[in-house]
Amino acid sequence: MRRLLLFLILFLALPSVADEIKFAQVADAHYDAQNTYAKTVLQNTIRDINKQRGINFVVFTGDNINRPDPKSLEEFVKLANKLDIPYYIVIGDHDVSRASGMDKTRYTDIIRRHNLSYKYRRHSYTFTKGRFVFITADGAKEIIPGPIGYYKEDTLDWLQKQLAKYKRRHVVILQHFPLAKNQSKSNATHKAEEYLAILKKNTNVIAVVAGHTHRNDETMRDGVYHITSPSLISEPNSYKIIKIVTTKGFSPMIYTELREVNK
Repeated sequence: MRRLLLFLILFLALPSVADEIKFAQVADAHYDAQNTYAKTVLQNTIRDINKQRGINFVVFTGDNINRPDPKSLEEFVKLANKLDIPYYIVIGDHDVSRASGMDKTRYTDIIRRHNLSYKYRRHSYTFTKGRFVFITADGAKEIIPGPIGYYKEDTLDWLQKQLAKYKRRHVVILQHFPLAKNQSKSNATHKAEEYLAILKKNTNVIAVVAGHTHRNDETMRDGVYHITSPSLISEPNSYKIIKIVTTKGFSPMIYTELREVNK
C-alpha cells in the first residue's frame, strides 16, 4: 500500500508531457464596407470569439474582404482589432488585384498601418505559440487573380526551409487554398502534388488549415489532417475552433468545433 501511495505521489509530481493549443479560424469573411450584413456578421463573430475561454489566437484564412478595396480592408482590420487576443491574416484570391491597385504589398501595409502590433511584411510568414509552429503559406495571385491556388516555387522552397528549421517541432500550416482530393477544377490548387510531396517528406506537419471552397471538410492524408472550413458570410454563419493536443509517444489529437454565430 505504501509503495502504491509513493508511486501515485511521484506520478502526480511529474511534469506534463502534453502540449496543447486552441485557436479560432475565420474563413472567407468577404467583408464589404457597403454591406451592412457582412459587417454585422463579422462584429457578432468577434464578440462571440471574445466570450470563448482558452483561445490563444485567431487566424483569418483569406478572402477577408469581398473585393480588393482599401476602405473595406481598413474597416475589416479595425473590427479585427476589437479581438481580445492576437490575430493573423492570410491572403485569398478576393483580397488582392494589382490591376485594381491593391497588390499584396499595399494589402499588408494597410494591415500594419491600422494594427501597429502586426509586424509581418512577408505574405508567407512563421510564428510560434509554445512548442507549436504555425506557417502561413501564400497561394494567391495578384496579377491575374482567380480561384485557382498557385503556390510558387520560391514559396514552396521557403516552406521546405521552414519545415527543416523546425523539424523537431509540431507544425500547423495556415493557408487559403486547400489541398483536398475532391476539389472541383474551378477552385483546385495548381500542381498540388508538388506541395503534397513536401508534406509527405516532412513528418513534423500535423495539420493544414484552409478555406476557399466554402465547404466544411476534414480528412487525414499521409498522416496530415487537412481541415477546410465554410465561409463565415454563408448561412449558417460559423467559424471553427481548433484544439490540438500532442503527447510524446502518441499521435496528435485534433478536435474541431464549427460554431454558429447568433445574428
